[in-house]
Amino acid sequence: MSRADDVALVREFTSNEALVRHMFAVEAAMRAYAAKFGEDVEKWGQVGLLHDFDYERWPTPPDHPLKGAEILQAKGYADDVIYAIKSHADYLTDCPRVSQMDKALYACDELSGFIVACARVRPERLAGMAASSVRKKMKQATFAAAVSREDIQRGADDLGVELNEHITFVIAALEAIAPDLGL
Repeated sequence: MSRADDVALVREFTSNEALVRHMFAVEAAMRAYAAKFGEDVEKWGQVGLLHDFDYERWPTPPDHPLKGAEILQAKGYADDVIYAIKSHADYLTDCPRVSQMDKALYACDELSGFIVACARVRPERLAGMAASSVRKKMKQATFAAAVSREDIQRGADDLGVELNEHITFVIAALEAIAPDLGL
């Protein structure tokens, strides 16, 4: 499948532009990590882009991501892509995060959303954003309250990356596509 096919699938199932931008953000972070780790940039990007494509229609666990996994399987997506997407849901205990791609998706998902939330309240958006300012916002329980700080930390730990380094890396990945994110 091409990226154009993946974007078409996202658009078919998702009308919420904020959710589409979230998927673009996670895709960018995944592509950056794939390049860093010497992995398949297209495959990792695909995982990031498609990880929540079914969420708007089926937000209730375990429908998300299992309904999406069924659709991806029917369309012929690779098993490791589908598995990585399923593994980002903590409640699917039969899909532990095993591969580096699985771990990267989990690490990038919540953090990307949190960084975008941080950028939206800054006049300069992503430009010049530092890990320390993101960490400061993480301490404010009412800011982006739906984002699990524990998941952000667990994601970095599981990926084997120090949290400040992870935050800085993801900020840089998102800066590269800031216009696509409305930033």
